[in-house]
Amino acid sequence: MNMIKQFETEFGGRTLRFEIGRLAQQATQSVWCQYGDTVALATVVLGQVKEGQDYFPLQVDFEERLYAAGRIKGSRFIKREGRASDEAILTGRLIDRSIRPLFNKDLKNELQVVITILSVDQENDSDVPALLATSAALALSDIPWDGPIAGIRIGRVENEFVLNPTYEARIKSDLDLFVAGTAEKILMIEAGAEQISENNMQEAMEFGLKHLGKLSEFIRSVQKEVGKPKRNLADLLLKKEEDEESQITESNIQKVHEWFSTHAAQYLTNGLNVTKKSRKESVSKLKIDLDEYLKQEQIGKEKRKKLLGFIDGLAEKEITRAILEEGKRVDGRSLDDIRTLSSEVGVLPRTHGSGLFSRGETQVLTIATLGSPGDEQTLDSMEEVGKKRYMHHYNFPGYSVGEVKRMMGPGRREIGHGALAEKALLPVIPTKEEFPYTIRLVSEVLGSNGSSSMGSVCGSSLALMDAGIPIKEPVAGIAMGLASNEKGEYKILTDLQDLEDGEGGMDFKVAGTKNGITAIQLDTKTDGLTASMIKETLEKARDARLRILAVMSDALPQPRSELSKYAPRIVTVRINPEKIRDVIGPGGKTINEIIAATGVQIDIEQDGLVLITSVNAEASQKAIEWVERLTKEVVVGEVFDGKVTRLMDFGAFVEVLPRQEGLVHISELAKERVNKVTDVVKVGQAVKVKVIQIDDQGRINLSMKRVD
Repeated sequence: MNMIKQFETEFGGRTLRFEIGRLAQQATQSVWCQYGDTVALATVVLGQVKEGQDYFPLQVDFEERLYAAGRIKGSRFIKREGRASDEAILTGRLIDRSIRPLFNKDLKNELQVVITILSVDQENDSDVPALLATSAALALSDIPWDGPIAGIRIGRVENEFVLNPTYEARIKSDLDLFVAGTAEKILMIEAGAEQISENNMQEAMEFGLKHLGKLSEFIRSVQKEVGKPKRNLADLLLKKEEDEESQITESNIQKVHEWFSTHAAQYLTNGLNVTKKSRKESVSKLKIDLDEYLKQEQIGKEKRKKLLGFIDGLAEKEITRAILEEGKRVDGRSLDDIRTLSSEVGVLPRTHGSGLFSRGETQVLTIATLGSPGDEQTLDSMEEVGKKRYMHHYNFPGYSVGEVKRMMGPGRREIGHGALAEKALLPVIPTKEEFPYTIRLVSEVLGSNGSSSMGSVCGSSLALMDAGIPIKEPVAGIAMGLASNEKGEYKILTDLQDLEDGEGGMDFKVAGTKNGITAIQLDTKTDGLTASMIKETLEKARDARLRILAVMSDALPQPRSELSKYAPRIVTVRINPEKIRDVIGPGGKTINEIIAATGVQIDIEQDGLVLITSVNAEASQKAIEWVERLTKEVVVGEVFDGKVTRLMDFGAFVEVLPRQEGLVHISELAKERVNKVTDVVKVGQAVKVKVIQIDDQGRINLSMKRVD
């Protein structure tokens, strides 16, 4: 076993500790990272290049363990961890998006990163130490990678930025920003915010850059002491490159470049490629014509196949060149133009709310469904236990991009896009006290060419307002792009689409209201963005967002004043908490009887708030009356229509409310003298009685003779 090394630094008022050389020694590299009492173990393993593989198969898995939180799975039958939770998938995607840009694009070896969370302290979110452990493991390994980077979380409490806020502090924060990068550049952003301004978001980014620099330098110092020399990329790809060289020559490649440079513009940047289909056809036609040229140059079939593989990369470079040098985009738009927008509401006749949003060829139909409080989702993950009343789900079928695709459950992409749209709308969703319904949104992507997740944000706002849900403000989203080259020249693009998302580009999604930002997500294919690039992007995104919100307002400017007639209604009754057991009954017998008889749903809060949900007003009223009878507290002077339940020599017991009875003494049965109780009443007889006394033991005394 290698010598165990430990390295520590102070970070956000807590100790950050790396340990190397003790665990998982058969991995290419492993790093233990402890922050507070939260522990992440990151392992990286570099594999081989598979035959015919033409992409970089990076796999990042974030593994939650319930033992880390001292918990056993709540399911009665399955106790071991199963499918990764949505939160685990999102964290894995966050780490993937942070590290991927710094790998050489020629690397084709299989590479797996596995982060296992071994301990959580319920104060420090595990995603920060998970990313730091991953960065350190890659930096210390012999795998070619242009890191290290760092990752931090930033909050804002009472207008003061907080570095790596605890869970408790995050509740008070109006910003939840996660950034990854170095002192100079940001590679990845994931943010949720309470409608904060672009200026405040920019300040938060600049605050983050300072701390990213300190942490990345700490990892670099560890790398200098115990890091392994990096392997030569050429050695990793040597066999494949020798095979390639045996088939094509520099002369062959030169011919492709020369032909492409003189013909590319007529195919790619002629302003006629206004649809995704036409752009695909242009690239296909370009390849066909190049193939014909290569045939004329007496180049064989196998060599031509290899040479045509250069076209996609050359096309991306040509598109970038045209944007930077001529300000021309493939569909003829200016750099700040948004494609044609349209918004509709009430598209579906029987749903509770629906919104159809289109931007160019991106088309999203979102449906809102209202449910009872009992329809809330139960959370049972390593760091999340509780209930969730607002959900957004995203579906991306193959036909949305004109492809044949097997229909299966949601993948990592669907979960990630759905979570982003959910985060964007969360700040405007009314509280449970204001609107006690459970809310589910489903976005069906019917067409996709450029940020269907931001289309889902717009469609969701429309659906929520169409359903009559009193959201604070409508939310819109836009994807911003980037064209950049090796010289450092760049231009920001508004409303990113397919061919514009190549090398030197970015996918910078910004969602928000007219008042400010609610969510951001950044992926980039560069070595990172500077503060000035981010500032310009946020400003242009705000302008685009306001234009989209104006189009959405034309369809529906504010939430409808009433819920759909097909949506359930929730009515509430406040009861004495001590009476809850009377509504539930032994083993739930009473509440189930009410539900079976009325068809309503009943949810009871611990403070005695009873919520009754039904689409039938008459059934709701019947259930309310039933609950009120079960929980009503008798008051002296009240008159009831009761039923005789028992006869005694000294009087009769009468039930005045369910499971509540009182005694009518023989002297209170009638105005005249009564010799025997049976002379006046019998068991089962309906009688009218008045409450004349409730003694200090809660016993009820009734009278029949004083009713009048």
